[in-house]
Amino acid sequence: MRISQYRCVACGNCIPVCPMGAIYIDPVRNRAAVNEDECVECYACFRGMSKEHLFPPMVRGIRRVARAFRFRFDPEPDICPTDALVPQELSWPRIVRRAFSDPQVPHESTGIHGRGTAEVKTNDVTHRVKEGEAGFVIEFGRPGVGARFREIQKMTRRLATAGVEFEKNNPVTSLMTDPGRGLIREDILNEKVLSAIVEIKVGLEQVPSILRLIRGVSRELDTVVAVGVSTRCDSQGDDPLAALLEGEGYAPYRGKTNLGLGRITRQAAV
Repeated sequence: MRISQYRCVACGNCIPVCPMGAIYIDPVRNRAAVNEDECVECYACFRGMSKEHLFPPMVRGIRRVARAFRFRFDPEPDICPTDALVPQELSWPRIVRRAFSDPQVPHESTGIHGRGTAEVKTNDVTHRVKEGEAGFVIEFGRPGVGARFREIQKMTRRLATAGVEFEKNNPVTSLMTDPGRGLIREDILNEKVLSAIVEIKVGLEQVPSILRLIRGVSRELDTVVAVGVSTRCDSQGDDPLAALLEGEGYAPYRGKTNLGLGRITRQAAV
C-alpha cells in the first residue's frame, strides 16, 4: 500500500487503522507515508475508511488557515478526505504478504480465504486426525504483531526434527522446499504477514513433548505464538487428550464442535 503524496493532507486518520503501525506522518514532507517493510498488505486502511474526493490543495489551505487562527479543521475520523490510499501492483515475493494478511484474498494453494486453512476444527468432515492422533494448530502473529517467515521457519525446523507430519493442505506447507526438514522458500523468509498458521499431526503420546518444544521455541521468536490442539473422542465419547494437557499445565475444554455440514460422517451406520 502506498499513499499519494499529492492527495494526502496529513490528517492522520489512517494511522490508527493500520494493525501493524506501519503508517506515520513524515515530519519533513508533512504527509502520511507507509513503512513498506512493516506493511503486510492487509488492505485494512484501504477498506476500513470511507473516502471523499475533496481537492487536496483546498483542504491543505483550509487547514493552514485554521492553524493560524488556532482552531482545528479535521475530517471525520473514519474518512480519508482526498482518497489518498493507493493499492500498488504486487509481485513475488511481496504478494505473499497479502495472501496471508487480507481476509478477502483466497490462497492459491487451498482456495480458502483468510489464513488459507479451515484448521483442524473441521476434522469431523475431513477426517484428517484419527483416533489416537492429535492435530496441532500453531498460529503466529496475532493480535497486531505480525510475523516474518524467517521466525516461522525457526519453529517448523524444530518441529521437523521431532518427526511431526505437516498438513499438506496448508499454505505454509505449500511454501516449504523441504517439509521433511521444515524449510521454507528462501525468497520469502523476510516477508512479513499479519498472521500464519502451521498445522501438524502427531500421535497422542507425543503431545506433551511437542507442547514443550513449542513453548521453548516460542521464547526465541520475535512474534506471538498461539497453540491449539485437538483429537477425536473415542467410541465412548471420552476425550483422551484432556489428561495430557492437564499434565502440561493447560486447562482442557471443548472449544468447538462442528456438525457434519451435510456430509455422511458415519458411513458404516448408513
